[in-house]
Formats: sequence, C-alpha cells, structure tokens
Amino acid sequence: MVIQGYPDPGPGLRLHLNENTGGCSPRVLEAIRRVRPSDVSTYPSYRDAIAATARHFGVNPDWVLLTNGLDEGILMAAVGHIARTRIHDAETIIPLPAFDPYPNSTAAVGAAAIRVPPGRDFAFPTEAVIDAITPRTRMIFLNTPNNPTGQLIPIEDLRRIARAAPGAVVLIDEAYIEFGGTSFLPELPACPNVLVGRTLSKAYGLAGLRVGIVIGQPPALDPVRAVTLPFNINGVALAALDAALGDAEFLPRYAAQVQESRERLYAACRRLGLEFWPSAANYVLVRVGDTAPFVAALAARRIHVRDRSKDPITAGCIRITAGMVEHTGAAIEALESVVGSEQSS
Repeated sequence: MVIQGYPDPGPGLRLHLNENTGGCSPRVLEAIRRVRPSDVSTYPSYRDAIAATARHFGVNPDWVLLTNGLDEGILMAAVGHIARTRIHDAETIIPLPAFDPYPNSTAAVGAAAIRVPPGRDFAFPTEAVIDAITPRTRMIFLNTPNNPTGQLIPIEDLRRIARAAPGAVVLIDEAYIEFGGTSFLPELPACPNVLVGRTLSKAYGLAGLRVGIVIGQPPALDPVRAVTLPFNINGVALAALDAALGDAEFLPRYAAQVQESRERLYAACRRLGLEFWPSAANYVLVRVGDTAPFVAALAARRIHVRDRSKDPITAGCIRITAGMVEHTGAAIEALESVVGSEQSS
C-alpha cells in the first residue's frame, strides 16, 4: 500500500518531524470541545479567524490568507504567480539545503529550479542568490531559520534580495521563527513583492490540524488568494487557531524549553565528539557518519530522528527535534548508548 504523508515510525518519541513534543495549549482542547454540530455540518466562515490572525501579527486583515498548512501556501504561491500566468520559461531560486515543498512546487507548475549551494558551515549565500536572479526569475524561496540547519538569514540580506528581484515574488518561510531570530513582518510595508509564511504546526502544536498563514501586500498575495480553494481550513482548525493565538503564556514557556533542549543537545554532542550546528529553530542538525544504522539503533531505543543523508548537502547528518527538556534527556541517553556501542565495537 502506498503511504500518504510520512510513514508512522512506530512506538516511541517522535523527534523526526519537528513537532511540538509537549502538545498544544489546553485552551485549544477546550475550544475543540466547544465545537457545535453546526460548526461541523456547515461551511466555515473565516472572517473572525482572519481578524484574530491579523491582530496577532500586527498586519492588515487584507494581507492575511489562511492555508491548509504552510505547505499549501507554498504550492498556491507557485500556482498563483507562475502557473496562473502561463509563464513557460519561469525559474525559481532555491538556496540549499531546502524544504522539499520548494522544489516540489516548482516542478508542479512546470518551472525550473535554480539551486544555490550554501557557503561554508551552511552560511547563507546572499551574493550567489542575487547573482542567480534573471528576468526569468518568478519566485525565490527563503527559509529562516533554515530547515534542516537552523541557520538564520539576516534581515538586511532578506531586504537586499527583495530589492534585487522586483519582478519576482520572494517567499520568506518563517515556520520556525518563534524559536529564534527576528521576523520580517515589520519590513513588509516597504516590500510589495514579499510573502511571509507562518504556521501553527510547530511552536503552537497544531500540526495535526494543518493551519498555515501567508501574509503579504495585495500585489503579492492576491494571485495566491485567487487560486486557493474557498473552504480550505476546517471549522475545528479555525476554533483551534483562535484559542492557540489567544494563549499568550503557552508560546514563551515552550520556546524556553526548546532553548534549553538545544543547549543540552549541544553539550551532549561535544561530549560524544559529534559535529553539530547551532540552531535558531526547534531542532539540531548533527553529523553522525553512516546514518542508516545510527537511525535504526536510535529507533530500537524508541527515539525517532530524521535521516538527512539523502540530500548530498547534508550527507551523514541526522536532524533531532529539540522539544520538552524531559524528551531531550531521553534522546541524549539514547545518543550516548548508540555512540558508546559504536565505540566499543
């Protein structure tokens, strides 16, 4: 049977998809319990959810589009700005390493992906990205913090790229910005060709409900809105969105757990002699060498991590979610056991 999505890794601690390991806010569960039969049997209204989202992010409601996960927003941006305009020689620019939906969405609309490799230690290649811009460039995908490295793109570099590509749409994916770094949202009024993508899947713990957000001025957002299905977010997810954004204490508490977990993972990697990269997100990229037996050994200890070795840019690397400190402690125990077993064999 063909599996939709990612295969279930089985029992154990899920540290392979950057989910919130502590779950969602209790207010979210309370809001879901209050969902009425009519909320399920009728098509949802998005007005209140969009207004709440706009207030939360400090933007005009007309600049907000809710999507079925940020993945849908990425795909619809490509459809709206490339496929809908029937541009046959369109190109997108994708700095590496990259989130899979960027090349996948590029291929889906028949465009050519111009891949730009990173600098040393995954440094963001600002000059190379700017040099890659041509009249055929229709979209530039920028991910800050980067998945899977956790590296940030400086705000000034984001500005420079947006200015250098007035004929293209720059999509800045901030799926993990709540864990570190500065959002580009305050810069949007000066950047009509920029879209900022946000999600409630990670920091807010709503991955199972699929709530994404695309924010931008009408010139960049309207073509995306024009191709997005009218009832793409279900009523239960809308109730959860309002409750998640309304809990002002939940996010800082979880972000603090993530920060401590990252530091503990760094310390463990230093003790174990594993190369790693400091991260601004809720995960850490670690080089372990031969990944397949390493990942299998962790899975046998009920710790599931992401094997990143299929991408040649991150060969020999695994990505470990940094969530609740207690979960990170269990992951570190498993890491120590696996490395110890390798060293003694």
